[in-house]
Amino acid sequence: MSYQDIRFEVNDGVAVVTLHRPESRNAFSGTMGIELARAYTECDRDDSIRVVVLTGAGKAFCVGADMTARGDTFAKQDERSFSSAGVEVAAFDIRKPVIAAINGHAVGIGLTLAMQCDVRLIAREAKCAFAHVRRGVLPDAYSHWTVPRAIGFAQTAELFLTGRTFSGEEAAAMGLASRALAADDVLPAALEMARDIAAHCAPLSVALSKRLLWESRALTRDEVGRKETALHNVVMGKADALEGVMSFLERRPPRWQLSVSRDWPREWPD
Repeated sequence: MSYQDIRFEVNDGVAVVTLHRPESRNAFSGTMGIELARAYTECDRDDSIRVVVLTGAGKAFCVGADMTARGDTFAKQDERSFSSAGVEVAAFDIRKPVIAAINGHAVGIGLTLAMQCDVRLIAREAKCAFAHVRRGVLPDAYSHWTVPRAIGFAQTAELFLTGRTFSGEEAAAMGLASRALAADDVLPAALEMARDIAAHCAPLSVALSKRLLWESRALTRDEVGRKETALHNVVMGKADALEGVMSFLERRPPRWQLSVSRDWPREWPD
């Protein structure tokens, strides 16, 4: 596939998706959203891709919407087709871990798209903001769902309703990111984590756990327990459950056999 506003490469089971408009600090464009959805779809479909890393070209991650249209940046859209999702395929919907390597400034949709990822590593010096209310719109990309589940209602309300700017270090302290690092260390750390997952973790087990983890906040304790049991029944007694134990006992790298595309449960447990 050819891309204009992103770059997509795969090595050793790790796909690196780079938001690539460095001349505009990776300002989000319609083309970028379409291409990101295509890349995510490919990552979900291709069993050779085990983990995805999302990052930005240059010194920024994504500074928000492209405002070259000036006053028409947030012009009225056709209500029958418009979606505030930004990207048709969200990172939380694909069945591979998605790690956001937030290498620099993340503002507006740049930050709300990062919040759809499973893990976030961020540059300490990055400037971050859910600045939407300061631009006459409101936070998007499912952020009223993703952000409160990460940091709670009170902190989300402060960030959303003020649109204030905060640092990557503060983002990590409040739980928006797992770790704050020097900017130059963010992508290497994300790649190290991704390669570790690709080398050591059973792909179907990871995929099932990711899906249940994202569902869990809306479920009761007993509902989670039933789903955990049903999903254990998908993997227990299968080749990877044997391989996980034997590779550990024999002190060798695992050779996983189950496939996300082939062995995904036909029906997700109720």
